[in-house]
Amino acid sequence: MAGRHLAAAEEVTAVLDALEAHRVDACVGGGWAVDALLGEQTREHSDLDLWAPAGHLEWLLRALASRGVDRIFPWPGDRPWNFVLHDGARLRVDLHLYERLPDGRLHYGSAVDGTTFPAGALDGQGVIGGQPVRCEVPEWAVRWHTGYPPRAADRHDVPLLCARFGIELPDGF
Repeated sequence: MAGRHLAAAEEVTAVLDALEAHRVDACVGGGWAVDALLGEQTREHSDLDLWAPAGHLEWLLRALASRGVDRIFPWPGDRPWNFVLHDGARLRVDLHLYERLPDGRLHYGSAVDGTTFPAGALDGQGVIGGQPVRCEVPEWAVRWHTGYPPRAADRHDVPLLCARFGIELPDGF
């Protein structure tokens, strides 16, 4: 996998179409969620972050394989609920698998030190390449871009979201 790996809007929408065809309840996260919420692509993306129910994993993998995204891309910190797949060329998909709890909240991570968050955190609406998509809501997109030392992409994304949606800029930005 030499060279830069950048996800294009057309690739993202093709993956989302494949997921929908396989009835996978996917939600766009990360940088693409930011751009979806803003309604335009504001930077290049090295991957596509996707939230999906762990129970949909079989169909999610089938859908991604139908698009050639069928190889594990080992990444520091990989876990059974968070790992990266790629197509051997350009497209990387960073999967974030969760389980719905009886009270409706979503659980992400291990049983010992996982985190829970409201299901509504994944009820955002945005647009990628002219196609409506489900994505993280603005407040949670900001929250998930914080809590660690900000990267260049975070320093780009967070102020744009805060300015557009009237969210207070977090410390460190």
